[in-house]
Amino acid sequence: MAKIRPAHAATGSEARYHVAGHPLHAPKLPAGLHVVATPIGNLRDVTLRALEVLAAADLIACEDTRVTGKLLHHYGIATPLTPYHEHNATEARPKLLARLAEGAAIALVSDAGTPLISDPGYRLVREVWEAGHSVTPIPGSSAVLAAIAACGLPTDRFFFEGFLPNKEAGRKSRIETLKHIPGTLVLYETGPRLAAALVDLADGLGPREAAIGRELTKLHEEFRRGDLVTLAQSYAAESEPRGEIVIVIAPPSEQKAAIDADDLDRMLAGAMTRLSLKDAVAEVASATGQPRRDVYQRALTLSKSDQGSGDAQA
Repeated sequence: MAKIRPAHAATGSEARYHVAGHPLHAPKLPAGLHVVATPIGNLRDVTLRALEVLAAADLIACEDTRVTGKLLHHYGIATPLTPYHEHNATEARPKLLARLAEGAAIALVSDAGTPLISDPGYRLVREVWEAGHSVTPIPGSSAVLAAIAACGLPTDRFFFEGFLPNKEAGRKSRIETLKHIPGTLVLYETGPRLAAALVDLADGLGPREAAIGRELTKLHEEFRRGDLVTLAQSYAAESEPRGEIVIVIAPPSEQKAAIDADDLDRMLAGAMTRLSLKDAVAEVASATGQPRRDVYQRALTLSKSDQGSGDAQA
């Protein structure tokens, strides 16, 4: 296993960036991978530490060089860019690891927000650790946390789902699994799919309190609050919204948090159409808080019942 490079193995000392027209010096950067959060809309939301890292890095791995290039141009940063995204990751990852083995300092960014949150990158981070190099988080903007902070819904426990499945059947099945999670739900959605997703969420979760955050931190930022049924009706009657969207949904009431046998069977049946029995049990047990052993026994019963039904039809 490769040794972790010492902190003094760093880039040159002449790196600079500009804030409000004033040139600032970026200190030497330790070798390794630096996971850097970038603004989700407003360029002024970048941190001074992020600017220092981006300026001092030997290389910036990013989803789209055009998007990241705008940020660098705004702050007068000249660090080279290289694309790293889901379509080229297999080819690009070994090259980045080779640069790290040479002692380079590499910054990893996404198009917006904190990398690895519904963005590519975790496989790179894992392989960097396995190769013995350091990984340093540079925290900052996140659409998930921005929406949670402003929505007025419980924040003590929340579950980030990311994007729901594209197709209606898969979406409804996944919503059924999410139904009993005892925490606030946070989802990403696109404008073209928002109305349909809200209809399915209202059907599956009922009139829970929710908030829709759109174009967060940008010029046309919008928050809309209400129950899921009302929000679904509202968006269905309007033209397709533009921009990036976060949906935040209140947790189930305590009276509805307990799951009955029929609900458990429906969740298992839906999960087992998508996953192996072991993975379906893990997903449902996690979502419901039920003992894994009990969920496993019920899944075995359902599986045997389905096999018996198939034998009888045959």
